[in-house]
Amino acid sequence: MRYGRIEHHPILGSMESRKKITFFFDGKAYSAYESETIAASLLANGIRTLRVQEENGTPRGIYCNIGHCFECRVTVNGTAGQRACLSLVEEGMTVESGVRLPTPFRKEEDL
Repeated sequence: MRYGRIEHHPILGSMESRKKITFFFDGKAYSAYESETIAASLLANGIRTLRVQEENGTPRGIYCNIGHCFECRVTVNGTAGQRACLSLVEEGMTVESGVRLPTPFRKEEDL
């Protein structure tokens, strides 16, 4: 099933000319094309939530897609805080979504 990948662009050319690769997101294998960003690859595979807000757990995904907002932060090959919209996907790359963190400033009864 195709979710939104542009297969042919009048200026950028055809995706068919690019090598198809495999990467992993949260332990599951997905396909991508060389020189796609992680964000574009995830979006094309139907992934909309890239992390959750650290304190309250609300879903976050691609927002600005130009590297300004930091909403698309993911962990890439063990390095946290990488912006999916600026990072190119690579063969065998491991990408992990952000998770809700424990909040030491709240009392248990406030949650």
